Amino acid sequence: MVIQVRVNTPSKPYNIEIETGMLGYLPQLFERRYHGRRMAIVSDNRVFSLYGEEFVRKLRIKGFETISVTFPEGEPSKNLRTLEGIYNALADAAFTRSDYVVALGGGVTGDIAGLAAATFLRGLGFIQIPTTLLAMVDSSIGGKAAVDMEQGKNLVGAFYQPDAVYTDPGFLATLDDRQLLDGMAELIKHGLICDRDLCDKLEIMASDTGAGVIFDEIIAASCRIKSAIVEQDEHDTGLRQILNFGHTIGHAIEKVQQYQGLTHGEAVSVGMVYITRITERLGLTKPGTLKRLTGLLESFNLPVALPDVNMKDLVGAIRIDKKSRSGLITIAYLRETGKCGLAKWSFEELEEHLFAQLEN
Repeated sequence: MVIQVRVNTPSKPYNIEIETGMLGYLPQLFERRYHGRRMAIVSDNRVFSLYGEEFVRKLRIKGFETISVTFPEGEPSKNLRTLEGIYNALADAAFTRSDYVVALGGGVTGDIAGLAAATFLRGLGFIQIPTTLLAMVDSSIGGKAAVDMEQGKNLVGAFYQPDAVYTDPGFLATLDDRQLLDGMAELIKHGLICDRDLCDKLEIMASDTGAGVIFDEIIAASCRIKSAIVEQDEHDTGLRQILNFGHTIGHAIEKVQQYQGLTHGEAVSVGMVYITRITERLGLTKPGTLKRLTGLLESFNLPVALPDVNMKDLVGAIRIDKKSRSGLITIAYLRETGKCGLAKWSFEELEEHLFAQLEN
């Protein structure tokens, strides 16, 4: 049965539809909903070979004109060169504003395809088909689209909501353990900042008694949390910043490691631990929260220790974080499990807190 999550953003309301096995009938669904529109399927090489070729074949049987744009798998492809390649393909095929860009893949694919859809002809139709847990519970929801630059992550981007998100948890069967856990970090984050009950369910899921937990419903619960936040703050100016819990330090770790070390979810896991160490020591976080957070992350084999990186480089990477304003950076932190707050620190304060944690 399809689980539907409605996202009522001011710029564009849309549905997230969740059902295992959905990919098999999407061409028929597309025929009813998007008849006569052309589709640009954007995917990385691996996902396209697993799913894209057959998906395109079935779309063409249903009468769709399609083009396919692929690129090497991974964060290093999330750049302006890849974006330009998509623009060229759309221009060569004479796509119009009535046509669609379809992101078939993980977070990198969704980000690049979303930015292409947002900016080519000032806006094409955009459909998300997330294939990783990270994309299903996080990056496919809320309209953030961006590419990286040498100086940092997600520095060129836009807010552009999709027309629809079609989530098939069946994709998760082809992920390795590390890719699956990459998304678990964001799922855990949603519970930590907003929903103690979700944390309880995740603890059960990680235990020997967790076999009865239905993954479709866990994904839907996480989607509802993010959707509710995005509806209230579409453009990341207030409440939505709580979704950045763990990301300030996490993004900096990724940058310093040149996206070749920890995955995004692993880096966010470490970031959540270290910011909570700081805020619990400062009295901003209820005592015992760090222990529960660390235990939950470790139960899913996520890292909780800072990797071997140069702290000066780490702080330097934080300084160009897009969340900074006038020398201050907004930090999302836990008040307690299920409740989050925001604090504004100078870079010097954050550096002092980080070094204090290392000394301890």
